[in-house]
Amino acid sequence: MKILVVDDSSTMRRIITNSLKTMGQETVVEAGDGIEGLAQLKANADVGLILTDWNMPNMNGLEFLTKVRETNKDVPIVMITTEAEKQNVVTAIKAGANNYIVKPFTPDVLQEKLNPFIV
Repeated sequence: MKILVVDDSSTMRRIITNSLKTMGQETVVEAGDGIEGLAQLKANADVGLILTDWNMPNMNGLEFLTKVRETNKDVPIVMITTEAEKQNVVTAIKAGANNYIVKPFTPDVLQEKLNPFIV
């Protein structure tokens, strides 16, 4: 499965990508913000899972999530963010997020949250 990781922190993208590879997910594409994320989705129509940060420049994760849901209702999207307030979780789920992970997280938490989506 091809996974898109959208985060403005290259370090966080590397941590997530390395964790995914440990889980056996070798095909990962990356983007530094929502605008790049949309471009990667256009270039990689076979993306089967999206992991996105909330706080990013240019287009934040919530805006990105909303844009993706305008044209793609099916691809699972997991928010990975420091935004831990209950209202933010509710907002993301209402906007179409399938799950929510609060930073910092462990590889075990990532695995547990992604298991329903990884085939």
